[in-house]
Amino acid sequence: MTEIVSIQDLAAQVPSGVRLGVGGVHLSRLPIALIREVIAAGKRDFTFVSWGGGLPLELLLEAKAVRRLLFCFSSLDIFGLAPRFREALEKQQIESEEWTALAMMQGLHAAHFRLPEMPFQLPAGSQLMEHGDFWKAAPSVFGHGQVGQARRIDVDVLLLHAQRADRDGNIEIQGARGFDLSLLGAARKVLVTAEEIVETGRLGAPLSFVLPREFVTAVSHRPWGAWPASCLPYYSTDYSELLRFVREEQSLRKSAAASVAAEPGAVASPAVERKEFLASAAAIRTADLAPAVLRRFRVPPESEACAIAELMAVALSREYDNHSICSVGSVSPLAMVSYLLAKKTHAPRLTIIALNGGFIDIDYHPMSLTAAEPLELASAKICWGGDETYHWYYQQGRITHEVITTAQVDHRGRTNNAWVGSGEKRLRLPGQGGMADVANLHRHFILYLTRHSRQRFVEAVDFSTASRGLLTGEERRAAGLPPGKVRLVSDLGIFELNHADRLFRLVSLHPGVQLDEVRDNTGGELLVAENLAVTQPPTAEQLRQVREEIDPFGIRRLEFVPGRDRLGLVESILSAEAAMVRHLAGARNPQPTQENQ
Repeated sequence: MTEIVSIQDLAAQVPSGVRLGVGGVHLSRLPIALIREVIAAGKRDFTFVSWGGGLPLELLLEAKAVRRLLFCFSSLDIFGLAPRFREALEKQQIESEEWTALAMMQGLHAAHFRLPEMPFQLPAGSQLMEHGDFWKAAPSVFGHGQVGQARRIDVDVLLLHAQRADRDGNIEIQGARGFDLSLLGAARKVLVTAEEIVETGRLGAPLSFVLPREFVTAVSHRPWGAWPASCLPYYSTDYSELLRFVREEQSLRKSAAASVAAEPGAVASPAVERKEFLASAAAIRTADLAPAVLRRFRVPPESEACAIAELMAVALSREYDNHSICSVGSVSPLAMVSYLLAKKTHAPRLTIIALNGGFIDIDYHPMSLTAAEPLELASAKICWGGDETYHWYYQQGRITHEVITTAQVDHRGRTNNAWVGSGEKRLRLPGQGGMADVANLHRHFILYLTRHSRQRFVEAVDFSTASRGLLTGEERRAAGLPPGKVRLVSDLGIFELNHADRLFRLVSLHPGVQLDEVRDNTGGELLVAENLAVTQPPTAEQLRQVREEIDPFGIRRLEFVPGRDRLGLVESILSAEAAMVRHLAGARNPQPTQENQ
């Protein structure tokens, strides 16, 4: 029988120096309480293994507990770049290996199946394959060209947070699973914190995954063990606490004490009032968000004139139809607005896959930071992991669109989300996540650029994290993939990659933008299509829907403001959402009056 122990005893089972896997996805179901206990116990010298680093990696780097990093992506979501991650890589304080998402899955699968390596589709067009010794290209033994081989990734200890465990040690994971199944298969020791311990035989909630006790080393009962990340259906992500964390980090880094790590166990769980608020947020459903409620609490636009964010969202929405299968990537609010607009208007049968492959076929809902995950989980037809979605949708070429932004793009459609030069310095970016794979696996590769400039639309990127290496119909059909197009929607116009010379051409100017303005803000020679069009502006009804119903809090603006203004905008959004959550909670649970007492 799996042991049920204290969280301190659980952390004591983590030796220093091991390959440490961390479960959860983005800001959902992260084992934060257990990570804090591991840090407090003085454990160090880890090789950190996870698709996304994020908050867990920041905490471990803050404690100087990481020696080596295996990752695909790391950011603090809507709060921007992850400062400890950036510093560690820019100053070469730790060793690092940047994997493609598909290669990491296959490396973990190799450990699961006790094999030295596993094959995967080569990310044609990405230069990631030129670095490191953790993957190789080899001829297919059956004569089908070159195949990638990913080195086996063993995980010594996996830290995981789950919704429930039973008294025998079986555990239940609800909602999006991230890379949890791949990590579980590769892990030799699995340590789990759980919101609830229930009687044996009580597990098996709808859309959940149950892991048998034979694969679990030990469990600890730890309510609020993921906070400030979410753990639905118990509580939503505490964005206000994350905002406080980010601001505190910024303050520390500006002060003389920036090199001194903060006390890792300083905040263990939220206050009672905050718990009630987050539980109320987790209970919100789309039916609660009637137009009258949204109008009451929305953040009005600064101007009645059409903003560029709205024009771009509407332009992107025209790319999709009822047959589209659209996946939402990391930190892409503008893409999500465009998907929801299409689903609400001209493409009601469009399939949206949210939270990095976790929620399959969600219903339309208004945009929100605090309530987005509860709304999507409540309407998802299936809950999977990102690895499962990759195998079933991505590798089969079923995804038609995953609209993605990038730090840099060049005339050949090559993107750079790894490093950019800034004077004599190199600035570390969050990484490509899964872009290196999906640039080819998706039918259409659609990019967007919110601030078109010579620094962002360059003649040639210094490093290509992702591009469409399989471009022409013949190349794609030979790889078993459907033909498609490559487009870039910027705040100045729309570009399309020509299949003959593999160069972008400006095909549409946004209203009010002059050709010279695009030329002046583009590095290298600007190619222009012979039949240059003008982008159709949003209708008054489309503007109303975006502003009042789809994105009433203005989350789309987060990708357009300078970094120095982002936290202030986040705070204003959270303030409006908090007022709405409290209003809805009060409507559900009215306070008794003297008349009805």
